[in-house]
Amino acid sequence: TLKQVMKSREILGISYPQTLAHVLTAGVQSSLNDPRLVISYEPSTLDTSQQASAFTNLTHKELLVQLQQNIHHEVLEGDVGYLRVDDIPGQEELSELGGFLVDRVWKQLLGTSALVLDLRHCTGGRVSGIPYVISYLHPGNTVVHVDTIYDRPSNTTTEIWTLPKVLGERYSAEKDVVVLTSGRTGGVAEDIAYILKQMRRAIVVGERTEGGALDLQKLRIGQSNFFLTVPVSRSLGPLGGGGQTWEGSGVLPCVGTPAEHALEKALAILTLRRALPGVVLRLQEALRDYYTLVDRVPALLRHLASMDFSAVVSEEDLVTKLNAGLQAVSEDPRLLVRAAAPREPSPGPEAGTDDALAAAPEVPSSEAAREALVDSVFQVSVLPGNVGYLRFDRFADASVIRTL
Repeated sequence: TLKQVMKSREILGISYPQTLAHVLTAGVQSSLNDPRLVISYEPSTLDTSQQASAFTNLTHKELLVQLQQNIHHEVLEGDVGYLRVDDIPGQEELSELGGFLVDRVWKQLLGTSALVLDLRHCTGGRVSGIPYVISYLHPGNTVVHVDTIYDRPSNTTTEIWTLPKVLGERYSAEKDVVVLTSGRTGGVAEDIAYILKQMRRAIVVGERTEGGALDLQKLRIGQSNFFLTVPVSRSLGPLGGGGQTWEGSGVLPCVGTPAEHALEKALAILTLRRALPGVVLRLQEALRDYYTLVDRVPALLRHLASMDFSAVVSEEDLVTKLNAGLQAVSEDPRLLVRAAAPREPSPGPEAGTDDALAAAPEVPSSEAAREALVDSVFQVSVLPGNVGYLRFDRFADASVIRTL
């Protein structure tokens, strides 16, 4: 494409460098369908090697301040841990400040009932920090290969595995983890969200991520003030299978919602998931005590005990999963679970009683009201041929029928 542009010589007629950079960017992006490639004109930009050295030369105190600015934590209502990370630290930072993070941050979250990892404002970070984040959420009895990174300048690949040991304790594998994402979530943060989703270790809630790159470098073009921003490394994503990764397309959330509502949605999901064991227990008790096909009850109870609810994120999911499983095992389409909106308890002595027992309607006192009640329950007519027709859509309580 660039050669064709040079041959046409039209580009030589562009006199403003910013316009030239814009035209080149549009041409390169459209020819490769890759929005990560950007050509810019920046006469005041420092050399990238100077920027890199400035970062690596930070003192211990400066690193600590930077870490505190990028990591925030608290325990929310419902005993839910909340960890917001705006930049993924690298191995060097974690090796030096890992003890501080474990003592001041991680220990406060270990005892919570569930964890929300907020990556909505995280636009990148260091690749070397990926195994640390994943490992603290992965059980320590296995070491897992989670990604392979290809580096173009060195033409090498690096495998990323979970760590066999971590400083402090890992988050319990029995507890739920939710990752929050936005359209700005990029680079290393996207890889972490993708890996946790593919491992089925976390529910991703929010927006589709940016679809960026693990390592974007800004390279000066010759001795000019033009720069090329280009991805220089690539995730090969072994967990995704078939070489499919998030780069270019982004990470698709399990539950899509605007980024500003993602935390509220995550807390609602965690509330539902906390209630799951109780729902299953009550369902088992109802089947054991009431289901008339007694010979099928043991199989139903075993099925309920072994069901995987890891992907359930809404009442609709739960109802669909329960009905499909129960009806398949029992071969009985009458077994039906429904989700009902909560109702206010009725006042008086009947409050709290079973709905089936407390639902008997009151008989109105006036004659006109009684006739209206009968007309609402029964439909009576004489059809052609002097055939009587009686239709009623529900059976009334015996006491009501006697009164009417």
